[in-house]
Amino acid sequence: MDLTEKKIDGKVMYDGSFITVCKDNVRLPDGSTSTREYITHPGAVAVLALLDNGKLVMERQFRYPLHREFIELPAGKIDENEDILLCAQRELLEETGYVAREWVHLTTSWPCIGYADERMEYFLARGLTHQGSQLDEGEFLEVFELSLVEALEWVRAGKIDDSKTIIGLFWLDKVLNGGWSAPE
Repeated sequence: MDLTEKKIDGKVMYDGSFITVCKDNVRLPDGSTSTREYITHPGAVAVLALLDNGKLVMERQFRYPLHREFIELPAGKIDENEDILLCAQRELLEETGYVAREWVHLTTSWPCIGYADERMEYFLARGLTHQGSQLDEGEFLEVFELSLVEALEWVRAGKIDDSKTIIGLFWLDKVLNGGWSAPE
C-alpha cells in the first residue's frame, strides 16, 4: 500500500532566520486532497559530553517558547552546509568550553515529525579538556556536571523533560551499560 502524499502546490507563510513555515496542498493516497502546514528547520546536534570522572556536562537554560528553564544536553543548530561533526564540536566548545579527543555519532532522531522536518544528530564526546566557553551573543546558560544515574532519575522525576536530552540519555545508558554497542 502506497501511503505517499504528493504535493499539488504550496506557499511559504513565513521565512525566518532559521525556520520557514510552509502550507502545501497535497493529494492523499485515496485521491482526495488536504492541506499540510509544517516547519522546515536546518537540523541540530546534541552532545553527550562524558568527563573522565564519569559525569556528563549538562546545561540549564531558559527557553522562551515555554517561558521556563530546562536541563539539557549541549546542543545547537546546524549551519547551512555545515558538517554535523564540526557542528557538534563547535557547539560543545561555544556552550561549555570543552573540546573532546574522541567523537562517536550515535544516532539521528526526528523529534517533531507531525509538523517539522527537523532532525537531531547525537554524538558521544570523550576525552574532554576545558578551554573556556565562547557563548553566542544573547546566549545565557549554566554549565554543570551530572552523573548518568542522577540524570536518569531526573528524567523519571520530571526534572529533565526535554525530549532531545531524554533520547540522548537513554542512548548513552544503553551504550555504557552494554545493551547496545556504539556505532562504528
